[in-house]
Amino acid sequence: MGVAGCILAWPIVMTLVYGFVPPPISNLMILRLFYGNGLHKQWVSLDKMSPNLPRAVLSSEDARFCTHHGVDWVEFQDAMDGNEPGEGPSRGASTVSMQTAKNMFLWDGHSFVRKGLELPLAYYMDFIWTKRRMIEIYLNIVEWAPGVYGAEAASQLHFHKTAAQLTRREAALLAAVLPNPIKRNAGKPSRGVQAIASRIQLRMAAMDSYLTCIGK
Repeated sequence: MGVAGCILAWPIVMTLVYGFVPPPISNLMILRLFYGNGLHKQWVSLDKMSPNLPRAVLSSEDARFCTHHGVDWVEFQDAMDGNEPGEGPSRGASTVSMQTAKNMFLWDGHSFVRKGLELPLAYYMDFIWTKRRMIEIYLNIVEWAPGVYGAEAASQLHFHKTAAQLTRREAALLAAVLPNPIKRNAGKPSRGVQAIASRIQLRMAAMDSYLTCIGK
C-alpha cells in the first residue's frame, strides 16, 4: 500500500478503533501545536460530564443530531446562530459528526477539497459509532480555547471546576464559544457571547425529547 493508500485508510481504520479506545490526539491538535499553541486535555466519559453540556452543545450546534445520519441537509445552507459583531464566524451548517470528522482527521479552514472529504467521513463515522459515542468523542476533542481541548480541560480553565459540575449557564457559555474559541471566551464572556448563551439556554429547555439517542 502506497502513501496515498495509507492516508485514505487511516480514518477508516481509526474510526473503528476509536469506537472502543479514546483518541489520544487529533489532527487539529497536531496542527495547533505547529502554530505554537499548547496541548491541554483530559479524557472524561460522557457519564462524568454534566448532562447540561451535551444538551447545550447540541441545542446550539446540531439540534437534529439524533435524527440525521451525519449530515443535516435541512440546515446545510443556514447557520443556527448568526454572526455576532467582533465574535468571528458562526459554525455554518456543520453537524457534530462533520465537525468531529474535520477535527479528528482533516484540517481547519474553508475549501471544497476538505468539505468533499468531510461529508463522506461524517456519514461513515455516524454509521460506525453510536450517537452517544459521537458526542462523547466530540466533547473530548473540540477546542474551547487556544490549546485547550475537551470538556474537562475547558471546565477547569474557564470555571475552575470539573465537567461534571457545570451549571446550565456555564454549559451554555461553553457552547456559545464553539464557533470560534480563539476569539470567544467562556470564562470572560463578551456581551455577544452572553447573548448567544442566553438563547442557547432557552433552546435547552425544549431539547429533552430530541436527545433520546444520547441517553440523557
